[in-house]
This record gives sequence, C-alpha cells and structure tokens, in this order.
Amino acid sequence: MEAKKIRSTFIEFFQSKQHHYVPSSPIVVKNDPTLMFTNAGMNQFKDAFLGNEIAKYSRVANSQKCLRVSGKHNDLEEVGVDTYHHTMFEMLGNWSFGDYFKKEAIEWAWELLTEVYGLEKDRLYVSVFEGDKGDNLGLDQEAYDLWKSIVPEDRIIMGSKKDNFWEMGDVGPCGPCSEIHIDLRPDAERTEIAGRALVNNDHEQVIEIWNLVFMQFNRVSDGSLKSLPATHVDTGMGFERLVRAIQHKSSNYDTDLFAPFLSALEKKSGKTYGLDEQTDIAFRVIVDHIRAISFTIADGQLPSNNKAGYVIRRILRRAVRYGYTFLDFHEPFLYELTNLIADNFGEIFPEVRQQQEFIAKVIFEEETSFLRTLDNGLKMLDQIKSELKEKGDNVIPGKTAFELYDTFGFPLDLTSLIARESGLSLDESGFAQEMEAQKTRSRAASESETGDWVIVNEDNGVEFVGYDFLKAHCQIIKYRVTSGKKGDKYQLVLDKTPFYAESGGQVGDTGWLISETEKIKVIDTKKENDLIVHFVEKLPENPESRFGAEVDAEKRYLTENNHTATHLLQSALKEVLGDHIQQRGSLVNQNLLRFDFSHFSKLSDEEITKVEDIVNEKIRQNIPLSEQRNVPIEEAKKQGATALFGEKYGDFVRIITFDKEFSVELCGGTHVPQTSKIGLFKIISEVSSASGVRRIEAITAKAAEDYFRKQESLVKEIQELLKNPKDLRKSIESLLQERNDLKKEIDLFHLEKASEVKTELLKQFVAGDGVNTLIAQVELPNADSLKKLAYELKNETVNAFVILAAKIEDKPQIAVIIEEDLIKSKGLNAGQIVRELAKEIQGGGGGQPFFATAGGKNLAGLENAVAKARELYLVSE
Repeated sequence: MEAKKIRSTFIEFFQSKQHHYVPSSPIVVKNDPTLMFTNAGMNQFKDAFLGNEIAKYSRVANSQKCLRVSGKHNDLEEVGVDTYHHTMFEMLGNWSFGDYFKKEAIEWAWELLTEVYGLEKDRLYVSVFEGDKGDNLGLDQEAYDLWKSIVPEDRIIMGSKKDNFWEMGDVGPCGPCSEIHIDLRPDAERTEIAGRALVNNDHEQVIEIWNLVFMQFNRVSDGSLKSLPATHVDTGMGFERLVRAIQHKSSNYDTDLFAPFLSALEKKSGKTYGLDEQTDIAFRVIVDHIRAISFTIADGQLPSNNKAGYVIRRILRRAVRYGYTFLDFHEPFLYELTNLIADNFGEIFPEVRQQQEFIAKVIFEEETSFLRTLDNGLKMLDQIKSELKEKGDNVIPGKTAFELYDTFGFPLDLTSLIARESGLSLDESGFAQEMEAQKTRSRAASESETGDWVIVNEDNGVEFVGYDFLKAHCQIIKYRVTSGKKGDKYQLVLDKTPFYAESGGQVGDTGWLISETEKIKVIDTKKENDLIVHFVEKLPENPESRFGAEVDAEKRYLTENNHTATHLLQSALKEVLGDHIQQRGSLVNQNLLRFDFSHFSKLSDEEITKVEDIVNEKIRQNIPLSEQRNVPIEEAKKQGATALFGEKYGDFVRIITFDKEFSVELCGGTHVPQTSKIGLFKIISEVSSASGVRRIEAITAKAAEDYFRKQESLVKEIQELLKNPKDLRKSIESLLQERNDLKKEIDLFHLEKASEVKTELLKQFVAGDGVNTLIAQVELPNADSLKKLAYELKNETVNAFVILAAKIEDKPQIAVIIEEDLIKSKGLNAGQIVRELAKEIQGGGGGQPFFATAGGKNLAGLENAVAKARELYLVSE
C-alpha cells in the first residue's frame, strides 16, 4: 500500500466512526508562549483540553505536521544516525472531547491496524500504565482489562510513569496512556529473543507506532492531580513508522516517502545509498531535513538568527554540512529537492506546492551564504591547526570548538572529524562545559514561575466586543501571577473585553480597568492560544468587583490607521510588482507599520513612488470598510479573500474589504471605518529582511505629516546655510564639485608624501641571513596608504621582510609583509608576527602568512612595538 493511500485510509476509517476531518494546523506556532513549533497532533486542540473553549466537534481526526527539534521533544541529533527519528514528521491522530473514552479508542486502534491495514497480530505489543506511588495512582485496570480481551496477556507490558503517563507540560491536562509497539525483526531473530524484552529499549526494529492517551487529570502547580470534569482521548501515530510497518521495510527511509529523494541525491552525488554508513547518514539527514525546512518556510518561518528562525537555520546548515563533507556538494543543492516536496506532499499540504518557487529561492540563498561561512570556518580551523602545531600541542580546546559551533555553525562532530584527519584530538568535555554554560545563561534569562489561575467568577467564555466598542462593563473570570527576575507580572481574564489581543502583527491594546475605588493600568493584551489575557500593573484590591474596561482610544485609532494602510499596501505591491507578492510578517502599532513580503530584488525609486501613489489614491477615494463576520471558510475562498500562509483559520472567518476589486483579506484586526481617516501614507524605508524577503516601513496620519514637516524644515535650514540661493540644487552640486576637487588635491599631496617616505625607507633595508629586513615607524593619512606602501616596498626589494608601525588618524596600526619564498625557507608568518607585536599597542589583528595588519588602542606603544620587532627579527650580516 502506498503512503498516500495509507494516510487517506486512516482518515476515511475515522470518518466512518463519525469523526470530523480537520486539516493540519501550521507547523509554526503562534499565540502560545510555551511552544515554537507544533510538536504533537494535539497542539491545535490545546484550548479544548485546557477548558478555554468548547470543542467545535466531539470527534476529530487528522494528519498533523510536527517538528521536534527544540525543548522537551528534541530528536535532532538522532536524526540520520538511526532509521526512525525525524525532525519533521506527520502525526496521525483521533480525538474525543468528552465523548468516547478508553474502550472505543483501544478497540478502533486494534481494528484499524490488524483488520484494515493487515498488520500481523503476533508482531504487536501493547503497554498500560502500571501506576505511580508519588501520584497516588494505581494500575490502569480499565485499559488492562480492555487489552486483555483483545490480546494474550504476555503481549501486555506494564509501563512506568516515564513511558506511560502523558503530560502536556509541568501543569495542565494529563493522563495514562497505552502504547502500541511493533516488532519488525526477521522471524529468526524473533524466535531467539521475544519482542516484549526489546520494547522501549531503543531497538531500531522494535518501535512504538501509536500512543493512545487518556486525558483524565489536571496537574496543578503544586504537583498534585485533580480529575478533569470530562475525559478526553488524544492519540498520535507516527505516519512514517506506520508506512514502514505496512510496507515491510527495515527503515523509515526505505519507504516511498523518502525513496524519490534518496534517488535524486544518488543521481546528483554519484554515490549509492546503502553502501557506506557515513554517506548513508548524510543521505538520511538531507532527505529528512529538506522536509522540515520546506514545511516551516511554507508556514511563514524564515531562517534567521533568532528563536524559531535560528532552529530552522541550524537544521538547514546541518543538512548542507553533511552534503559538503560526505557527498562532496560544494555548491547549493538542497533547493533542487523542493520540486519533490511539492510533488509528494502538495495534495495533502497544498501550501508547499503553492509556494514551491519561493521555498526554493529562500533555501538557495541560505545555502549560498552558509557555504561561504563554511569555507571561512575551514580557513579558521587551518589557522588553529597551524597555531597548535607551532606550540607543539595536538588538542583543539573545547572553547575554540564551541566558538566554531556558535559563530560558524560547525557542529562538534564536524570539528572532531577535521581534527582526526589532521592527527589532532578535541577537548569534548570542554566543549560540553561551554555548551552547558550557554544553556544556563539562557535559562537564567528566561526563568519564571507561573502560578495557577485563581478562579474569581464562573467561566462562561470570553466575549470580545472591541470591534464595536472601546468601553465595556466586565468582571474578572480568573487571574494569575508570574514571578520572574524582573518582578511579578499580573494577568487577568475578563468575561467581556474591548481590548484587542496582539495577533496578526497588530499590537495589543492598552488602557484601564476602572472600579469605584481604583484605576488600574492595562499595559498589554496578548493571546495565549485563544484566551485573551490582560497584563496589568497590579492586582485589583477586590477582584470580585465590577469594572469598566476602557481602551486607550488614541493609540487604537493610530494603530487602525496603520493596519488598514497595510492592507492597501499589500494590494498596491501586487499591482506594481506582481501576484507573487505574499505577506511574510508584519508589525502594526501606533507609530508605524512594517510589512515583510516575498520578493527577490530591491524596489526601484519609481516602484516605491507608484506604490505610494496607489495607496494615497485609495485613501483619497474614502473607501468605506466592508466587514463580514463568521463567514464560512469555503465562502471566503470563493470571494477571493487573501489568506496568510502559516495562519490557522477556523471554519468561520472574518473578511475585511476595501473595494472588492482591490483589497479583500481574511483578518482579525481592527480597522478604520473609511480610508480617508488614514490621511496620508509615506514609505520611509525598503530593505532586505531575510532571504527572498523585502521589508517596507511606512507611516500614516500625524506621523506622516510630522515627517514632511521635518523634511521641509531641513530644506529651509540648508537654504539658510547656503545664503538662500535661487537654485538650491545647483548650489549643492557646486559645493560637491568643490569638495571633489579639493579631495583630489589632497590625495595627490598624500601620494607625493608617501613617495618621499618610500624613497627614504628603501635606503633603510638591512641585509642579513638572506633576508632584506625593514622595521620602521611612519606617519600616513590612512590605512590604504599603509597597505599600498608595504606592497610597493616588497615589490621593489628582493627577499623583503617589512614591518611598518604607523600613526593613522591618531590611532596605532602595524603592517607586516613578507616575500612568499621566505615563509617556508625562514619559517616566517605575517599573521603570527603581527599578533605578537599588537600586544604592545593593546590591540589585535591577523591576516595571511604573507601579509597581515593590526590595530590597537595605545598609540604610545608604537615605539615599543618597533623596538620589540627589531630585537626579535633584525639580523645584519
């Protein structure tokens, strides 16, 4: 059975059991401070488990894109080394929200695996929770009895809390689980050792394929368990492992999920998969990682140096590094695999097909950049090896290895491999200490303790009224306190709120909560999953009071100006640049708007002007807002509403329209009632923000007026400085011409002076031991003059060895240049020499063996540097 059929069979099976199919949520998580990436199928249903919302359907099934490369679930270092871990994987799952429980979950799982998929029953083992004294929990007898009616008792395994009690986190819903494992070993091996002895022992052929979690408890912050008011089922089955089992393969990578990718790599590299363990690992790393990279980019997360973006960049670089080292790929290659991603996954995940070209371009630019970095890192390693050799040392320090990892993205195994090839070893314990120190710093920076929610009033849900009102009467449903290094933070949930929670790039509202006795500042509003959380300066004296909630109206109005202008901007960009324009991120606050979009070249001044003209024309047309709420998603698509890749939309959406022929978007933000309220639109910058992504920053309304007023004031100041010329432009051009003429005269003067200095220095060379040595202190106008002088002295002298100490713009600099033949014959190295001399000027530097420079802070140390150089290197015949 092909993988696509296996996936569709799962969905169809549970649809036959009255489950509603829900498309995968994005792999990149938003509005959840506890997660960067979706790491389990249940993530999109978290609010239902937490009780923050009522589940739309009592039974659900889907195939969820997951990524496990950070935090608690981090499989990155195992990926490629073994045959069953992955970064990105699909999680097949079925859920019950207060509907069926253990009986149906267990019976249906067995039915699907054995009767529908036809897996051999004598290869399957199941586990149940054995209980835990610390939690005062006994054996999950209900699950045990259910399994006992299906399988022989010798196929039921008792599982510890570690293996068979699933928890969302330190606090939150949790419960016992039953895992289903399969033994894929050959019959001969199965006869020798029973499979049950290998379950949960990291055996590559005895693996877990399905976990049935029975949510029946809530873990509170003191560590105790409380029963949930309703029980739920949350199951997760690794799709890649299931395909392997059904297709009777010994490795996930042997299935048709990966075969096309391996074949493409074999063709490109000229190497064959399955012949050598090192190259096999490289093959597996690459074909796994290209999926993770492609899916995250499609869902809106670009490689970067921060948070989730850094994780993706690290995965991409790991793939490039394996290709470089073991498959001899010294040019970009990963991007060529994106067409296979589109072909093999575009049907179930259409975003990778729709964005295939963009994904490929982003990956290509990232590869190109890292290959340069990799080359620089290898040169740095050569320098390190040379210095170790000079010292007679053969161990690369752990700190040095960590700097290579942190700066150049060199994983420890790459540095270790290169060290072994050079007859060196590596201080791995030192590396581990540096890595742990970094983790400790990171933990210390983010450490906080979040208390449980304190319930104040009955929770009947939160009503958001902020689209229509900026004031509301409300009660506090619950509150909590988060304690951290910067003090306590107070969070409230209200039964009714006009405060817009930060989402979709729009910042959260601020304002006040007002009672009869106090006025409390609301300093921010954010979403935690789908819960609107208000951050306040302090807790109310009486949380049970009724409050008036008031939004800061001026901030909201200015923010709305910028948000609506962002919609107009996106449509204008499409009109000027083309339909390939897709939003890649945004920030909308009261001061400005920032809009990131997919485009691969800098906008010309003419294009920027056209975009501004279109937006300002739409503002002058005074187009009224057309808002449609609770529109079925399919109807919204028919209307042509623009959706943002990477956003999870529900069954009903909100459509914001400003002229149905111009701007129709799915959006949850707040907007002006008509475009004329924006007043004026001005782009203030256009730059690159990431590979294949441009960033525009713009201002509107009063900020735009202030901008033009300042520009006008600046022009007046310039006119006054130039004595109010009739033609300002001509006057400035005349000044620039005068400046250029003077610069040419100065440059000529410097050349003449440098020529005089060179003539004098050529007389000062000292011959000795086959080397003509010059060590001198000079004064020059700039660093280029110093470099030029050094090269000219070398070119006009046989076997030249030159050390120049110079005062340049009141700062000390040293240059060393050596005839190439002397490097080997005399063991001279300009880089090593300049670093030693730079100590005298409190500086540092480096370069190549034949030419190197250094700068410093201590100008008075130049004389000491010259004296030291003469003492060490001046030899006369």
